[in-house]
Amino acid sequence: MAIIVNLDKMMLDRGISLLELSERVDITPANLSILKTGKAKAVRFSTLERICQELECQPGDVLEYRPDETV
Repeated sequence: MAIIVNLDKMMLDRGISLLELSERVDITPANLSILKTGKAKAVRFSTLERICQELECQPGDVLEYRPDETV
């Protein structure tokens, strides 16, 4: 997939657990886990904004684009 989710790295760097972030962002732990593992097909800007507020980061710190390496 071309979009990489670096949420786990950001959470580790900030020392915050999935449960704690889910409570602060007001999203279920299950839905945050889906996003964290890169299985989400979409993310609302409002959710991304709250994540960035809590982690004190930019959207580009959480989401990254890497072109697919096709031959």
